[in-house]
Amino acid sequence: MKNIALIFLFSSILIADNLKSDILPMRERAQVRDALLKDRFETVLPEIMRRNKMDMWLIIAREYNEDPVIRTMLPATWLNARRRTILVVFDPGHNQPLETYAVARYDVGEIFKKAWDPEAQPDQYKALADLIMAKNPEKIGINKSEFFAQADGLTSTEYNLFTKALPKKYQKRVTSAEQVAIGWLETRSQKEMEIYPEICRIAHDIIKEGFSVNVITPGVTTTDDIVWWYRERIRDLNLITWFHPSVDIQRNDNQNFNFLEAFSKAKADNVIRPGDLLHVDFGITYLGLNTDTQQHAYVFMPGENRTPNFLVKALGVGNRLQDILTDQFKTGRTGNEMLLSALKQAKEEGIKPQIYTHPIGYYGHGSGPTIGMWDKQEGVPVNGDYPLFPNTAYSIELNVKIHIKEWDKEVAIMLEEDALFDGKTCDYIDPRQIKMIIIDWETDK
Repeated sequence: MKNIALIFLFSSILIADNLKSDILPMRERAQVRDALLKDRFETVLPEIMRRNKMDMWLIIAREYNEDPVIRTMLPATWLNARRRTILVVFDPGHNQPLETYAVARYDVGEIFKKAWDPEAQPDQYKALADLIMAKNPEKIGINKSEFFAQADGLTSTEYNLFTKALPKKYQKRVTSAEQVAIGWLETRSQKEMEIYPEICRIAHDIIKEGFSVNVITPGVTTTDDIVWWYRERIRDLNLITWFHPSVDIQRNDNQNFNFLEAFSKAKADNVIRPGDLLHVDFGITYLGLNTDTQQHAYVFMPGENRTPNFLVKALGVGNRLQDILTDQFKTGRTGNEMLLSALKQAKEEGIKPQIYTHPIGYYGHGSGPTIGMWDKQEGVPVNGDYPLFPNTAYSIELNVKIHIKEWDKEVAIMLEEDALFDGKTCDYIDPRQIKMIIIDWETDK
């Protein structure tokens, strides 16, 4: 066991320099993140607020009880809100720049300027009410939503304190900012899309490192070994993950594929063998953006020098389902419309499909149109009825089940790749998997 641990440690050190040079030091990351945030307030948020005719948006949170939105608006050096942090975004109209205020004891980065003097007005919420009355907005948006969790960040306590301090005249103007919050979270800026491909490439490269002879020795290495190697590798690169990776096996045996088990429960026999079809679900968080990827690898049998044709064809069917789905992306279409249309076409082509695609960006499972869930293939109420907007990113997540004659069983090709819909086409942010990752343990030593 000790020798195995040393092998894993050595292999990690051996390949560490390949990616570390591509990843920014923490100070430079902070500069990039703050620049991206400043740009989003200039190029993304004005359009979203005007699209929803919202001239004031309030984001309110307390330290360690953060609103999911406020976490995306804090400067890079603020890891949490401080005490009670109230952010105010006001649109003065006439295409003027947005005004941004912090009803807090401090400026919140360079964007939100302090708009509260506790010495002059000790009551923070009365100071907020004074600011609202001075700006006299027509609609005051707050983060309350029944169905979109990330747009529902205002706690009941803060809501009660806020409405108690607000004159009745303005209470009538308070409304849900659900659509603004979703728009803010789902929309990717041009500058973000200049760096997102690099983030996705890094994630792809880490997957390939884990699915290699540097990590895997057939007959010795288990799926859990790979999972924990991925966790250590992510830390080694000074990155984080937003979920625990999973690795599972399909092979020529009498075990049928179990969807839930593949993602949530290790098999009793999880030692990797020659001839195994491996699958990984993996994601990283870097520069405030997330990835979510599922890919496959094949472990050569002794003397084998190419992937069996039946697995090549199976992966091709998975790629075909990806194409069917991404061809459905049109501005204004709902998630349910895209889901049902894609499933119908796939079945007409003889494919056995399952689609469960989701928005991605600030959060791994982001806000926006849900395009199926694994247990809701007939459509997803409410969240699936949300329409598609340009410049939004998605994890194209799905699977196809194919009967493999050579194994006399059904195999699932489970794929997930991140893509951007730019308003015209949905294209992968970094090239998707179209060839099986190969673990050639006999010659790649």
